[in-house]
Amino acid sequence: MMERVRAVLVTADDTTLVIRRTRPGIPAYWVLPGGGVEPSDRSREAALHREIHEEIAGKADIIRLLHTMESDDERQLFYLARIATWSFDDRTGPEFSAEGRGEYALEEIPLTMEGLDGIDLKPEEIAHVLRGAIKAGSLGVEAPL
Repeated sequence: MMERVRAVLVTADDTTLVIRRTRPGIPAYWVLPGGGVEPSDRSREAALHREIHEEIAGKADIIRLLHTMESDDERQLFYLARIATWSFDDRTGPEFSAEGRGEYALEEIPLTMEGLDGIDLKPEEIAHVLRGAIKAGSLGVEAPL
């Protein structure tokens, strides 16, 4: 089963970093930074740190596992994390240079209902989980693991 890790990266301004995906013939949508767990990764958390470094040249403090989604062939783990520094210009992920993959644009949105309502975050299930956590006040991004 393929495993993917993604992060809700919370900034000091209580915004979150999302990647706007623009592909030919498909309406723009947004995803959380992350990607596949590779055999060389020591752990899922190590895979997430690697992906954050590749995709946004950032370093994050992982707080906790927020949500898991599973299908027949894939498991996605969504972590809550704090991030202080990043540089989208210094990203190194292989997907950015792959032909035909479309555009990737890093955006910072308010981690509020209004902020989430302004984008089409995929997968829809994580958008629903985030809205519920915001409404309940249960994101709890105070202390790292």
